[in-house]
Amino acid sequence: MEPTGSLSAGAPPVIGAPAPLAPVRRSYMLALGLAQFGITLAIFSPAVVSMQVKAQALSPDNPAAIIGAVMPLGAIGALLANPLAGALSDRTRTRWGRRRPWLLAGAVGLMLSLVWVALAPGLGQLMIAWLLAQITANATVAPLIASFADNVPHLQRGRGSSVIALAQNLSVLAGTYLATYFVGNLPVLFVVPGFLAIALVIVYALVARDELPAERAPRMSVGRFLGTFWTNPLRHPDFGLAWWSRLLITLAMFMFTTYRLLYMQDRMDLGLVEATATVAFGVLLYTIALLAAAAVSGWLSDRLRRRKVFVAGSTLLFGIGTLVLAHAGTIEQFYVAELIMGLAYGVYSAVDTALVVDVLPDPERAGKDLGVVNIANMIPQSLAPALGLWLLQVGSPGAQNYTLMLWVAAIVAVIGALVVLPIRRVR
Repeated sequence: MEPTGSLSAGAPPVIGAPAPLAPVRRSYMLALGLAQFGITLAIFSPAVVSMQVKAQALSPDNPAAIIGAVMPLGAIGALLANPLAGALSDRTRTRWGRRRPWLLAGAVGLMLSLVWVALAPGLGQLMIAWLLAQITANATVAPLIASFADNVPHLQRGRGSSVIALAQNLSVLAGTYLATYFVGNLPVLFVVPGFLAIALVIVYALVARDELPAERAPRMSVGRFLGTFWTNPLRHPDFGLAWWSRLLITLAMFMFTTYRLLYMQDRMDLGLVEATATVAFGVLLYTIALLAAAAVSGWLSDRLRRRKVFVAGSTLLFGIGTLVLAHAGTIEQFYVAELIMGLAYGVYSAVDTALVVDVLPDPERAGKDLGVVNIANMIPQSLAPALGLWLLQVGSPGAQNYTLMLWVAAIVAVIGALVVLPIRRVR
């Protein structure tokens, strides 16, 4: 029987061994979650909290200018580094494997970059240090997810995807609380997560299998370098549809989250302090619902041997939650919407990674294609603020047309649900 994930007849032959069939142990799942937790904590803690503290230390009068200059540069580094590191890890051949060298070197580079971020005396050095932090973080994330594809068989990928989703979201909460304890000590605030990332990545590197393919991948040429950022959706339509679904729901999510605080101030007529507290509690509800949904849905997806119904259904549910927000008139309705969207995104994040891995064009070169998937995560983070602002300004000089913006976000999410349905290689 042909292993799940192999190419169909007439497609180019798969390089190396077939997709793994032997089930992984719980120790592997634990190590996977720990590594994802460590990396995400190290790079998301600055993005969520720590960088804002650093910006105020450098420019007490205008910290927003520091954030506005530094964060987009890091996003560009992440956009370029993830697919490139994934493709290079596909071609790496050492006695330690092809993913381990990238995992370990990336984690060490991330920690050193965070030290520089913490100690940077001015904007110029901070921009370079944060760019390097994003590059090294994504040079670690790309081979980690590729290693997940290398190790985990089809019938366990839902559970593995849940582990990744849980680890990512727990790390965001952990980073927020870490900042409350070390807000007055910038070096500790940045460096502790970096050291933890190294330790947890080492644990994963010791546990995970990292075998070399039987045949060498082609050398990196100029054409292949440019192809690192592209997977032909006409030759691989299932992968293309999964890519578009990821981009659309991410766009819908960031259209709202970018303006969540302003929404509470303008729509609910709250002051800054009350709006901040309300948003914080809403995010807590969102996270609780997300974690609960992610813990169950990946396991259930494996048991039922279904991916599309979970991904399409959760994306559709996210759109419904967005419509609740579009017409919310009370804080309680806002909380209901947060619960709906958290539940939806928990199911989505727990199963979508498994679906994407199942439709990879070449499982033995997973790093490159999973890097292309990451582009679908990064583009919306750049587009959503501008698109959302344009929609808010339609018919509203004060840029408060939240109903239109949220309706468009809901439509985008529904389209994201629909494009999953034609995928043929998974059920």
